[in-house]
Amino acid sequence: MSRNLLIIESPAKAKTIKRYVDRDFIIMASVGHLKDLPVSRLGVDIDNDFQPEYVTIKGKTKILKALKDAAKQAENIYLAPDPDREGEAIAWHIAQEIEKGKANIFRVLFNELTARAIKNAIASPQTLNKERFESQQARRILDRLVGYQISPLLWSKVKRGLSAGRVQSVAVKMICDREKEIQAFEPQEYWSLTARLESEQPPEFEARFWKYEGKKTDLKNRDQTFNLLRELEGLPFKVLSVTKKKKQKNPQPPFITSFLQQEAFNRLRFSAKKTMSVAQSLYEGIELGNMGQTGLITYMRTDSFRISDEAVSQARDYISKTFGSEYIPARPNFFKSRKGAQEAHEAIRPTSADLDPKSLASYLTKDQLSLYSLIWKRFLACQMTPAILDQTKAEIIAGKALFNASGSAVVFKGYTALYEEGPKDSGDGSGEESQLPPLKEGQNLKLIKLDPAQHFTQPPPRFTEATLIKALESNGIGRPSTYAAIIANISGREYVILESKRFKPTELGFLVTDLLVRSFPEILSTEFTAQMEDNLDRIETGEVRWNKVLKDFHDSFHTDLEKAAREMKGEVLTDISCEKCGKPMAIKSGRNGLFLACTGYPECRNTMNYRRDEKGKIIAENATIERIEKGVCDKCGRPMIVRNGKFGPFVACSGYPECKNIWTAEPVNTNVPCPNTECPGMLIEKTSKRGRKFYSCNQYPSCSFAMWDEPVNETCPECGTPVLAVKSRKGSTPLMVCRKRGCTFSKPVTPDKS
Repeated sequence: MSRNLLIIESPAKAKTIKRYVDRDFIIMASVGHLKDLPVSRLGVDIDNDFQPEYVTIKGKTKILKALKDAAKQAENIYLAPDPDREGEAIAWHIAQEIEKGKANIFRVLFNELTARAIKNAIASPQTLNKERFESQQARRILDRLVGYQISPLLWSKVKRGLSAGRVQSVAVKMICDREKEIQAFEPQEYWSLTARLESEQPPEFEARFWKYEGKKTDLKNRDQTFNLLRELEGLPFKVLSVTKKKKQKNPQPPFITSFLQQEAFNRLRFSAKKTMSVAQSLYEGIELGNMGQTGLITYMRTDSFRISDEAVSQARDYISKTFGSEYIPARPNFFKSRKGAQEAHEAIRPTSADLDPKSLASYLTKDQLSLYSLIWKRFLACQMTPAILDQTKAEIIAGKALFNASGSAVVFKGYTALYEEGPKDSGDGSGEESQLPPLKEGQNLKLIKLDPAQHFTQPPPRFTEATLIKALESNGIGRPSTYAAIIANISGREYVILESKRFKPTELGFLVTDLLVRSFPEILSTEFTAQMEDNLDRIETGEVRWNKVLKDFHDSFHTDLEKAAREMKGEVLTDISCEKCGKPMAIKSGRNGLFLACTGYPECRNTMNYRRDEKGKIIAENATIERIEKGVCDKCGRPMIVRNGKFGPFVACSGYPECKNIWTAEPVNTNVPCPNTECPGMLIEKTSKRGRKFYSCNQYPSCSFAMWDEPVNETCPECGTPVLAVKSRKGSTPLMVCRKRGCTFSKPVTPDKS
């Protein structure tokens, strides 16, 4: 009989841990949670102080029995699920099942799966943390109260199958709010004027207009810009002043969960879910040949920047040995965590600085190596000296106009010798400034060219996974263990879609969000959700009882729930009047998607389909739209008719279900012949299922030619390729370019003056 039973959460950890414990240990895994609230009912006794009803999760009965049988034979039981709230709940439920007659039940926490960490944890076991468990329990009950009581309301008022979540619904609202900002945005025209200049020494450089007669001046339109251009014609350009200074660029802190998810998305295009999955495998251990199964990173769910003294010392030794003493600061760099961070955890770091990515490349998958390299470099860089840059700013005068030029050069690389921050998702770039030639006051410069350019202000961008996680964190919503789950939940609903890796709300998302905001303003409030996160933290620290937090929440929630059951109509009013009776039309949900319905129902049964323009305004469409014929099916020859779906109007074959051909928009003939010389077809404009415009041959499926860019019926003068493509970028002149790879022909699009 083994004296000791060690119960972990994941079977993948067992091989790593076995290397570091005595032979009288049996290691078993719970494979995640064993008990949870029931699926088929609320499972919370609201009238009895919110006592939860826990049941064994389907498929976990055998695992639980095996653990109980092993526990009967063991003298000491060590519970070692993950060191967070979810792990504490798993440990607590296991303890409840096996504690009869067992006094020696211990809790052990592994922040990293190394010999030192595992041996230290077992040598200094802890008791179960009741407050941490109750914090998890309170979160679980809160989510259950919201999800299991609002969702049925949506089923009865809107349509079956809809769901609501305490945090997920707030995230969807943030996406909807951002879309409304984009729709309401009015672009403003502005111009820039750039002088390309040459000094006595290379390189050429650019200076940008910024002052006129000593006052900062914005160029607002073409006339103002070209008047200035004419005024500057023939005038000399001279250096008015030169300012030089050194700038210090400090290293970024080590990764916490949210930072890792954002950087992995920006650099590697990993989803939050993928990032956590790959990080989990690095934490649990990788087979490293003679070294055996080895944990490579510390626990990956953390909001603390804390680093152990031992890890800092090891990092400084590695930096000194590899880069030199000038790359080590006099004292270790310290990074302050946000208020309320779990400082018992460390930041995400490699378990050993000596395990550099290059030496591990043959043992890791491509994804594992990419993520490990990011973590390893970021950690070491955070303990290196700042980068030092020489910054030069020059003011250049021409007549009454003042131009500004700036450049920088790296004097000392510091931490950037190892790690440069990845591209940000703001779209404004993050590269270095250009280098300026040697300049001095009074120096004459040669003007090569003056470049005027028209620009337009841009609306705020839609959220990516990275920017949504950043917004959730900055608003205090969610915690390290929940970000990936929040993203996964909203991605799996009908409320949002992904377009070019950015979240866009569907019409159903708008409808449900509007209804929830009206009926449950507190739950859909970011401030209220953030306060609830703080309350969960306070439960964990013992400042407040979990029952009180639930009672305070439920008192107001229950009132809102009863009111919504009476008053929610499952529709959102519009400013469109019914053409038959004059009453307002409202957006409702039906079997075939959303539609406009008269609020005078049942006296008036008028309905219409609708669409939104680019400003989000509701545009009513003819009520008979479902039978409007829109051409002939290119697969079976039957008429194509307009239908309405959950993502808006689309054109489908009238032969459904025998023929399932669909167009998400009516094809438009471009009058451009198909470039396939053996095909007699014409190119038509279509829309993909995701709403992106493309152009394809109308002879499909016999001809499969398609292109994303707008076609032009011209031949490339350089290589003879038929049909040019129009490339357009916001704020820039559209260009006609050759489709052939390697051909560099391009010319501006000539406006149609007809």
